[in-house]
Amino acid sequence: MTKLYYSPGSCALGIHIILEEIGKPYELALVNTRENEQNQPAYLAINPKAKVPALDIGAGKVLTQWPAIAQYLAMSHPEAKLWPTGLVESARCAEAVDYICGSVHPMGFTRQYRAGNFAANEADQPRVIAQAKEFATKAFEILDAQWGEKPWFLETGYSVADAALFFVTYWATRRSGMTLPPKLARHLDAMLARPAVQRMLAQEKLAA
Repeated sequence: MTKLYYSPGSCALGIHIILEEIGKPYELALVNTRENEQNQPAYLAINPKAKVPALDIGAGKVLTQWPAIAQYLAMSHPEAKLWPTGLVESARCAEAVDYICGSVHPMGFTRQYRAGNFAANEADQPRVIAQAKEFATKAFEILDAQWGEKPWFLETGYSVADAALFFVTYWATRRSGMTLPPKLARHLDAMLARPAVQRMLAQEKLAA
């Protein structure tokens, strides 16, 4: 059975949503990052990168990195329609996930929550946090301006890109006290109304 290694409230919550959307049995394996379990030998044997999420897909195979895990889950469960099939549409999905996971997440939020990793001098850390919030704000403005009238991230409908966007907008509003532009705020509300998201939040004991 598929097993998701996760830490509550981490970016793994987006993968957790995808698993709930697919609706097939899976297991959850808690990695207590507050206790530094991601850097202990037991977890490093699973994912030497010391990060969550990681996905055990059976037969001794483990996938790491959010975009790869999301694409695998979507493509191995085409009936869930979480990854577009057209060439351009598929590229748009990859483009969205890459931007969120490769830019918005590390530049806009990792630097907020782990400022000490980027400024050894404690006096410089507020500047790092402010720069991160500025980056996230600009990224959200870009996405909002490009949104159009569609209900979900992609023109083709609900996809893994929505799960990716959710984890950063959830962090922005629940952890960082940021205000989202209007279309992204509506998207966050629409995500919170989805049963799969509600189940994920309940399992991870997170506030809606």
